[in-house]
Amino acid sequence: MRRIADLLLFLAIMTAPGVSLAENQEVVYPAKMSKADIRGEIFARPDMKQEDHGKGNTTLSVTTLKSSDEKFFTGMYRSGGEREEYKDKPYGVDEFMYFLEGSVTLTSADGAVQVVNAGEAVTIPKEWKGIWESNGYTKIWVIYSNAD
Repeated sequence: MRRIADLLLFLAIMTAPGVSLAENQEVVYPAKMSKADIRGEIFARPDMKQEDHGKGNTTLSVTTLKSSDEKFFTGMYRSGGEREEYKDKPYGVDEFMYFLEGSVTLTSADGAVQVVNAGEAVTIPKEWKGIWESNGYTKIWVIYSNAD
């Protein structure tokens, strides 16, 4: 699990847009998730967002990096049970997810089923259509969105 977390951190650092540090510009730092963060302490941060989606599902989310062009994002997310259908409108963003806890079942539009468990990763393309179902999970996520 440490190798995956290190790989995700490396990916976030290496793909973030470069910033020149001309005089009087803000210093930019790499976005790190510590071992404690990955164990769940990240959800105690003051910038953590909590949303109640009804039916007993509350989500917790922390964005650790937002690129200067606002097209690349990283963070960590925890959700209770949920079912989302992407039938008429596709997923909408390219998202890499590494599951720390729980699992998700992805049923594509043609009926193909993939189960992604804790310790596994998946990348969903923005064009994907199907059904997302889970009894709950915690994930590290990396999103690329070219939407304006």
